[in-house]
Amino acid sequence: MQRFFKPLRALGLGLLLGAAPLAAAHGEKNHADKDPTLFSGLESGAGKTVLAFHRALREGDQQTVMDALADAVVIFEGGGVERSASEYAGHHLPADMAFLKQMNITQRELQVREQGDLAYAYGRAQVQGEFKGKALDLQSMETLVLARTGDGWKIVHVHWSSK
Repeated sequence: MQRFFKPLRALGLGLLLGAAPLAAAHGEKNHADKDPTLFSGLESGAGKTVLAFHRALREGDQQTVMDALADAVVIFEGGGVERSASEYAGHHLPADMAFLKQMNITQRELQVREQGDLAYAYGRAQVQGEFKGKALDLQSMETLVLARTGDGWKIVHVHWSSK
């Protein structure tokens, strides 16, 4: 796995800007009527992994979420960091899935770019709904970095933010 993290430096810190808590989790939902230039790369191998990850988060499918994540994934969310898939599964994943099930998510942009054995995805979404008695209307942003492995594309870094 170490060989996948070295090339991340080449992508630069600008790539790791930011993304949506609980993400623009996202997905392909509600983007058919949007500008097609804001949605690209979804048919690629990395794009399919991103879409499966988004769908699984929304549907509460923990196994598919875990299958999409590298064991050593690093997740930046809500000002915190989780440094493995198992740490995420034991902490924020159940809450993220519960939250997303209650939200209406309109994906505004989702682009995936493959560059050799690395890929990145970035997206923006409108997240609306009620959670724990509070009405929410959030703009969420997401950046994902993926690495091609013997088991297909795996997400090695997630950065979610919203306002």
